[in-house]
Amino acid sequence: MARINSNVSSLVAQFNLGRANDNLQVRLQRLATGLRINRGGDDPAGLIISERIGTDLAGVEQAVKNGERANSVIATTEASLNEVNDLLNSIKALVVESANTGANSKEERDANQLQIDSAIRSITRISNTATFGGLNLLDGSLDYITSGISTTAISKAQIFGASFIGTTQLQVEVDVLTSAQKGSLYLHPDQGATSGAAFVSTVTLQITGNRGVQEFDFTSGTALSAVVTAINSRTSLTGVTAEYINGNANSGVVFHSEFYGSNSFVSVQRVNNNSTTQPNPTIKAIDSNAPVDSTFSFSGSLIDAIRDEGKDVQALVNGSLANGDGLTISTNSPVLSSEILLTETFATDPTLASSTFDIIGGGSMFQLGPDVNALQQENIGVASVAASKLGGVLKNGSLQFLSSLQKGGLNDIESSVQRNDFSTASDILEEAIDEITILRGRLGAFQRNVLDTNKRSLQAAVENLSASRSVIRDADFAAETSELTRAQILQSAGTSVLALANQQAQSVLQLLG
Repeated sequence: MARINSNVSSLVAQFNLGRANDNLQVRLQRLATGLRINRGGDDPAGLIISERIGTDLAGVEQAVKNGERANSVIATTEASLNEVNDLLNSIKALVVESANTGANSKEERDANQLQIDSAIRSITRISNTATFGGLNLLDGSLDYITSGISTTAISKAQIFGASFIGTTQLQVEVDVLTSAQKGSLYLHPDQGATSGAAFVSTVTLQITGNRGVQEFDFTSGTALSAVVTAINSRTSLTGVTAEYINGNANSGVVFHSEFYGSNSFVSVQRVNNNSTTQPNPTIKAIDSNAPVDSTFSFSGSLIDAIRDEGKDVQALVNGSLANGDGLTISTNSPVLSSEILLTETFATDPTLASSTFDIIGGGSMFQLGPDVNALQQENIGVASVAASKLGGVLKNGSLQFLSSLQKGGLNDIESSVQRNDFSTASDILEEAIDEITILRGRLGAFQRNVLDTNKRSLQAAVENLSASRSVIRDADFAAETSELTRAQILQSAGTSVLALANQQAQSVLQLLG
């Protein structure tokens, strides 16, 4: 064909050369960026999935950083608590030393009191100054805020964790099912004893409780009032108290363990009784361990016993059965983790109406997952460790704290010497030490079982997501260099062919002669 208006061969050559140039540009771009997908047109479906994986990867990488920062916060908090622990141990040693009044002078005890005061002030100072990046750690800033606590029902409420899912506050309802009890044994006056007297012959009673064992000698005709006074005078040595049954001196005596709960007990044994048929004929226990009321009498459901243990309170918290320990109930769930000390009146009377209070905020929330939702968050509360908040022990119906051990306090060395009773100070210290060690344990468990495991799982997710995204989006340099060589050859060939196609039209000039 000898047409010159349409050079079809040139058009075909131009089209293929353009394709070769486009292919060459794609290969050059991929080799320059290292990515197989640089725009949506490269692979629309691949772009969508790779961007989704990229979004997940960004969230996971930030979650790893969040966990590392949370780990630093917990480590800093735990280091400060360790110092508080050491100070409490030193106070414990000083109190034990001061209790050795037979070998320590008043001047030595005064010097110990100065050290105790200094240590207590240091504990409060640590509470007020422990910080991380401007975040106060131990002054109660990270504790949960409660509202509406009835002091007639709840003596102390410590919230370790609360989840506010779909709400700005969490209501807590406490309903006592079974009353807390002390270990109780009942002594009836011997048959033939005169009014108000306990025994018709000389009796030796061995009284044992959580604090220790003591023996008491009572002569014939000893008044019940003398028995009660003698037992109560050594409560600090035995952990056992005594009182009249029904408040009536002629009804007999009831021996109680000092504390409530299954870990407390009372044992009363008549050691000089030679009877083989009835080892303790006048010492009884109530089989049901029910509380004593005005209708109590020895004609009820009684059994011979020399030992009786208390019972832990059983209660529902928001409809779930809580763990009982004496007057204390505790819960541990993703929604609520708490420890609540009930008052004696509330914990021993299941007929009372339930008590409610609200958790209205506070605590510290750690975002540990790539998605912002409750399932990927952990909540933990850190209460103040100031001396006025540590060691809350229920004594005579009121809470007494570590600050009461300072000079002039209810339980300083001088007042303990005057009462000849260091047991209250020791109980407060034991409770304070327990609170700090338990808090350290909780933070350690959170660090080890939550933060560390979460970090490892997130790092594995980062590796797998990165690998998946790389397969989809990253360029294969071996394949791309091969394609680059092919594109370069096609470009050179296309240029040559186009030149030939353009020269072909000039052959018509020969026809013109």
